[in-house]
Amino acid sequence: MDEDTHQISSARRTLIILKALGAADAAGVRLIDVAKEVGCNQPTAHRAMQDLVAEGFVEQVSGGKRYRLSLEFFVMAARAGRSDGLRELARPALLRLSSTLTDTIFLLVRSGYDAVCLDRVEGPFSIRSFTGDIGGKVPLGIGQGSTAILANLPEAEREAVIRFNMPRLLDRSHLDEASFRLLLANAREQGFVSFNAGLIPGMAGVAVPVCDANGTAVAALSVGTLAERAEGERLQAMVDILSAEARELGRRINPFDPALRSPSRSLSYVQAQNGLR
Repeated sequence: MDEDTHQISSARRTLIILKALGAADAAGVRLIDVAKEVGCNQPTAHRAMQDLVAEGFVEQVSGGKRYRLSLEFFVMAARAGRSDGLRELARPALLRLSSTLTDTIFLLVRSGYDAVCLDRVEGPFSIRSFTGDIGGKVPLGIGQGSTAILANLPEAEREAVIRFNMPRLLDRSHLDEASFRLLLANAREQGFVSFNAGLIPGMAGVAVPVCDANGTAVAALSVGTLAERAEGERLQAMVDILSAEARELGRRINPFDPALRSPSRSLSYVQAQNGLR
């Protein structure tokens, strides 16, 4: 094997290792499993892994027998994806939706047990919302957008959020847990959330989830409007238009976007950039 062929083989081996680590959970991956994935012996896998550790892309889990991607790897990936962050990607869609529907459009993202308004485009009507302005936060399950996100989380995550948030929701909603679970099940089945809880008189909303490549909701597109504008045939038309934009946005999401991991930090970055202009 000549030197160039060896270098190509080593580069490919490194990429396969990174993919294997990226597919693993927080517990990390054993060296023997990495070697099997790559198709090499353990000493070869160990040398490659140590090179990645030395460069700061990989770290050993406590105990030293498992490996995982390091925080530095995710930081680097996030920086690489900064130019096509979710807020920038979604902005044209929000403008199109607001113009087409003549309503106020919101982009919400998950932040732990809450949903944060990452962006908002105003329509011609005066609309009050649960999140208020950009940066506003509500518990997942309050409002149409945050409910659309919660309904489409993986079951284990959804259950954890429900257990944590139910006392918070009872303080701000008329729904009990049984009714709330039924609402989430209906949202998953029909693919959108539309209800007028009466918490903001005269206001209603429609929301659809924005899902990543794994089908997990990471954001939501939501319309805030007058109650009479979210009924009958117009409601279905709104859902169809929102869903088309959400599918396209989901297809283009960068999984390392900082807005998906730390919305508040991402908003701070946006606000700082705007302040410099």
